[in-house]
Amino acid sequence: MPVPIPRQRAIPAVESGQAQAASPCGGSAEDSVTDASAVAPRTPDTAGNITDKVENNTAHTNLTLLLIEDDPAGSPIVPDMLDQAGKPIRVRTARNLTEAGRLLTDDVHCILLDLALPAPGHSDPEDELAVLKHVLELAPRHAVLALTASGDAERGAEAVRVGAQDYLFRDELDGRLLSRAIRYAVERKRSESAERRLAEGRLRAQENRRLERGLLPTPLLEGSPLRFAARYRPGRSRALLGGDFYDVVRTPDGTVHAMIGDVCGHGPDEAALGVELRIAWRALTLAGLCGDQLLGTLQQVLEHERADDEIFATLCTVDIAPDGRRAGLCLAGHPSPLLAGPGKPARLLPYDNNGPALGLLPGARWPRMQVELGAEWSLMLYTDGLIEGHIGQGRERLGQDGMTEMIRRQFAEGLRGERLLRAAVNEVRELNGGELTDDVAVLLLDRVP
Repeated sequence: MPVPIPRQRAIPAVESGQAQAASPCGGSAEDSVTDASAVAPRTPDTAGNITDKVENNTAHTNLTLLLIEDDPAGSPIVPDMLDQAGKPIRVRTARNLTEAGRLLTDDVHCILLDLALPAPGHSDPEDELAVLKHVLELAPRHAVLALTASGDAERGAEAVRVGAQDYLFRDELDGRLLSRAIRYAVERKRSESAERRLAEGRLRAQENRRLERGLLPTPLLEGSPLRFAARYRPGRSRALLGGDFYDVVRTPDGTVHAMIGDVCGHGPDEAALGVELRIAWRALTLAGLCGDQLLGTLQQVLEHERADDEIFATLCTVDIAPDGRRAGLCLAGHPSPLLAGPGKPARLLPYDNNGPALGLLPGARWPRMQVELGAEWSLMLYTDGLIEGHIGQGRERLGQDGMTEMIRRQFAEGLRGERLLRAAVNEVRELNGGELTDDVAVLLLDRVP
């Protein structure tokens, strides 16, 4: 349950460094000395919980210490504590954990905790560090110094193992020692937090890369003479997977099935839906479905898995006969593949019977067209990210005609396979004047007798 945000109020502080005694009139320490400049509301995070932030602003403001001790008047703190820049270290005092929670604002840099304080009521009575553990939970981003009796080094060392930055002996404390300990604790906590965030970021990045690489397909072409190459560039920043998807498998009868598709949008949700459609396509293809029956089933998968009724996906499927000379082509709102061969200029395959994108029309049909490939050929399937990039600074786009001319020229220059795809994607980026904003997926199948 979210902790309510405390109302803005005056904060007690002892600017000279000497803890103030409780009011003789019976009031709390809140009623004695106030520091209005120290008021800073604690900020709720996105979940509504109070977060304790330690900002890296000690170079511009005085260090602030929160002393949690049940007898502030008997505190050994001396009045001449200075930070590294020679500025006085401000001190706030709290006599119990409830009061400490109210005084723990964003501008507190360090907490000095008396380990002799009574533990919270719900704590284990035999746990000597229960009060420290409670403070660490209350202020996970603040530096904490444990204050213990002289000679009780074992308890102090255990406090450091639990999470405190250092421990100090009450009877050996002076202003100079405490000033140095506060600066050390604040810098150590900042370093620990930075290292933890860096390590967590690296782990998340590694996990994301492993996950996204695992979601990219591994073509199943064992036993086929066809050669395969692919290029994939997600549109979203620092991602490995977008809304585009592709796959290639060979069925036991020797037919090679290739597919490429594009979920509208290019965020993580679209990427997840693209993976689901790719996996469903592979399973249905290996089960023997093709053409209109396959696409109709994929549409059902899309309709059940999409987060919004307006989400759709385009798709192109090709099934190449075992002899490699002809293929069946189905288009669901997707650009037509490009076919090139020796002595023949690159050209687009027919797209007159292009059916609707998946998810647009219930009960739609997708005709399967028969196309002749020839004895030696290169067949390129691609998503619209390859053709929708701009040409220079104007609003003109490359388009299918521009892409066809580009592939004709690169093919005539002798580029094939991975080299051809790499050159094509790089040239499209150069024509666009920088990175493409949409996902790009391109796959190439070559047959050489």
